[in-house]
Amino acid sequence: MKKIEAVIRHFKLEDVKNALTEKGVQGMTVTEVRGFGRQKGHKEMYRGAEYTVDFLPKVKIEVVVSDAQADTVIASIVATSRTGNVGDGKIFVTTLSDVVRIRTGETGEAAL
Repeated sequence: MKKIEAVIRHFKLEDVKNALTEKGVQGMTVTEVRGFGRQKGHKEMYRGAEYTVDFLPKVKIEVVVSDAQADTVIASIVATSRTGNVGDGKIFVTTLSDVVRIRTGETGEAAL
């Protein structure tokens, strides 16, 4: 099993959600996050004073899928969230040793 975490732009969330649903992903967790990378924020003016906004708002999507689905899910996220500009985001893939569904006690891929 793989845990896929994708940090993307806000306005791409609905497109990514729809694409993942079409690929058979049954659940996901979405978190509003703030951070920076190569984009390094931007400058804004407030009441005549200039200040730097270092941490930009993004959305983090977390999904857990079988090893067989992982490449398809990653390709789908890349295809739907790419704008071609700096700040499109990152995808992190982690191997999971186990998953437990709390309600039933199922483990492994049966818990997905």
